[in-house]
Amino acid sequence: MADFYQTGVITTLHRLGEQRIEEIEGELVEFAQTRPLTLVIPALASEMDGPALQGVVRVLREVPYVYRVVIGLDAASRADFERARTFFGALPQRVDILWRDGERIQKLYRQLDAANIFTGTPGKGRIVWMALGCVLADPHSRTIALHDADIVTYQRDLLARLCYPVMNPSLGYEYAKGFYARITDRMYGRVARLFVTPLIRTLLKSVGYHPYLVFLDSFRYPLAGEFAMDEDLARVMRIPSDWGLEIGLLGEVFRNLATRRVCEVDVADAYEHKHKTLAADWPESGLFKMAVDIAKSLFVTLAQEGVEISEGFFRSLRAAYLRMAQDQVRRYADDAAVNHLKFDRHEEGTAVEIFAKAIELAAGEVLQDPLGSPTIPQWARVTSALPDILEELSAAVEADNH
Repeated sequence: MADFYQTGVITTLHRLGEQRIEEIEGELVEFAQTRPLTLVIPALASEMDGPALQGVVRVLREVPYVYRVVIGLDAASRADFERARTFFGALPQRVDILWRDGERIQKLYRQLDAANIFTGTPGKGRIVWMALGCVLADPHSRTIALHDADIVTYQRDLLARLCYPVMNPSLGYEYAKGFYARITDRMYGRVARLFVTPLIRTLLKSVGYHPYLVFLDSFRYPLAGEFAMDEDLARVMRIPSDWGLEIGLLGEVFRNLATRRVCEVDVADAYEHKHKTLAADWPESGLFKMAVDIAKSLFVTLAQEGVEISEGFFRSLRAAYLRMAQDQVRRYADDAAVNHLKFDRHEEGTAVEIFAKAIELAAGEVLQDPLGSPTIPQWARVTSALPDILEELSAAVEADNH
């Protein structure tokens, strides 16, 4: 059983006692009458070949409260798109596939580029942003949930628990982020355990009390890809275009919402998805690239918040991070021992050293360009420049699908 301890500045909603999924879903069906839910799933075409996405579809067929499913399909040929129509056609909900590589959507990207609107680089952030636009074009949707396509342990209660805080009007939350323990016979989640949390706490020591850092440190798993939010928030959020998507989104939540409107919710006893590699000699992919982009996102946001950064600041930060993260390795080793989990202390220590290199690389890039990678602008700004763009996006998606 999970603990019920509250910490930080946001509310933590735990898994306590027996899970009554039928009762929760029954309430969600009622809430959906006034707050219809659209589920967004960004997916690569190749993920249709794996067991995870097949399992997600199998579970969603039994979910009664989802009004619409929007699939952000990326890296897909015409044959992949046609296959996706059949693959997701098994769902009883309204399903729309946003085919990023299709000519109609590409035409919209060219239209946005012509209007000097940055649309990011190909990747998850870009497809998520366009999928949110697709939802915003729908006058019936009121609540948005998003999760990845590679969740091997997907269950009905994951989605139900994720959506409940935002869909229940009596609770008053506008953003809910999922969390879970990344554990099988060993601990996973290295970027969160050994990089993000130690780095945030090191920054708190270096910078002193800062509301943004305290907000981030309140999340048990800040890199979770699962969240639910009110549609109005989606309209005013800027979307990061690099691998710092989850941290960047939390920065947008911090800017736009009071902390009492934000919560984290325990969505799974067990959570498993595909694992990325970690290697310092290949900085353009894997967990190293993710760590660099996350660090850049943190540093740029702090600079925007008025924190003075310099070469000396980053030198001391890297040294302090190493000490903090090495202490965390010891703690996790002890935790693994008492739970009889596999734990390779050398591998964990090597990961910390690689993450320290990521801090060094991110610091150098931020010193050269303090503004960092541009974010994709909020849809509220885009529709101000191109008032008909959401209707054109909706028409393009409908034409592709029907």
